[in-house]
Amino acid sequence: MSLLAIGINHNTASVDLREKVAFPPEKLDRALNELKENTNVNGSVILSTCNRTEIYCDTGEANKSQLIDWLIRFHDVSAEELKPSLYVYEDQAAIKHLMRVSCGLDSLVLGEPQILGQVKQAYGDAREHQSVEGGIEKLFQKTFSVAKRVRTETEIGGSAVSVAYAACTLARQIFESIADSTVLLVGAGETIELVAKHLEGHGCQKMIVANRTKERAEVLASEFGAEVIALNEIPDVLPRADIVISSTASPLPIIGKGMVETAIKQRRYQPMLLIDIAVPRDIESQVGELSDAYLYTVDDLQSIVDSNMEQRKVEAIQAEAIVSEESAQFMTWMRSLQAVDSIREFRKEANDVRQDILSKSLQALAAGGDPEKLLLELSNKLTNKLIHAPTKALQDAAEQGDPAKLMVIRQSLGLDQTK
Repeated sequence: MSLLAIGINHNTASVDLREKVAFPPEKLDRALNELKENTNVNGSVILSTCNRTEIYCDTGEANKSQLIDWLIRFHDVSAEELKPSLYVYEDQAAIKHLMRVSCGLDSLVLGEPQILGQVKQAYGDAREHQSVEGGIEKLFQKTFSVAKRVRTETEIGGSAVSVAYAACTLARQIFESIADSTVLLVGAGETIELVAKHLEGHGCQKMIVANRTKERAEVLASEFGAEVIALNEIPDVLPRADIVISSTASPLPIIGKGMVETAIKQRRYQPMLLIDIAVPRDIESQVGELSDAYLYTVDDLQSIVDSNMEQRKVEAIQAEAIVSEESAQFMTWMRSLQAVDSIREFRKEANDVRQDILSKSLQALAAGGDPEKLLLELSNKLTNKLIHAPTKALQDAAEQGDPAKLMVIRQSLGLDQTK
């Protein structure tokens, strides 16, 4: 068994090239079938995301050049365009790479958890095509347990490293439960959509989306069961909001000090958290002067993100150590499989010799031969047959002047064991 990993990622290839060698569902089926039909590939998994395309194979007798040529033909790209961006890992390096990828150690955002789900999906797709066998099956199962260990023993994924996620984390720290809080989202762009996803993941059930165009807000709101209002309705709705998160492209502030002050009075001075992640600002800086309003800007959140990223880098050191340990252990297991096959073959040959000599001796005994003479002859023949190959190997090593080989043979025969 020989493991091989071939691929490109965000560090080695442009978006344009990554798009060319991606495996969308309509291509993935054909690709897995073609690899399965290759008699030199014993199992394969294809991982294809926006940031990477990788092929993991138990290659048997196949070599990396054959698989690279197949990848070039499959996607109809030129070798000159693809090869400079390709990386190739074999055996333990391939094992370690897959484990690093699955743990988020090779991601664009260090420690991001989504990649593990994508690896599991790739493995599931391969299983559906019955292209996961032997070594590949064991490798991916081991990788999933390693990723779980890394998440359990380190905090590599425990800190917010995006502004959107940091905003939600901040809200959770200030409010005992955001499941019971009403959140006003101002804007309906990608950032607010990401915030809404994080809020939903943390159990938030009451969201209001305010946007300049209601059509865009309604698309977002329908995904999360949120209420929709226009920007000019914010003053009427603001008193209901425990948390306000704003991210628009407005050149002027949308929420002013007076508007918030009025809302807090109507709330009977219950605290309000306002998070402004827009540039330029959506919320007047003077809002922070109000005693029951807690205002955080994008700069505040970025400092949290930067601090958390540094913490992830510290945690990554321990995660890398776990991956190194586990990949070495898996490689040791792989090497042991070679010994199993050799031992099985050696035992079969020895047993065949024994059966052949015993059969002839029993025939001679049945024909009236002298039992004592036949037993002596059997033992001599059996001994000579069994020591012939190792004796020849010892002679060859000595004649070739290879003391290291000679020592290995002596050790395998138990000649250097302490008596």
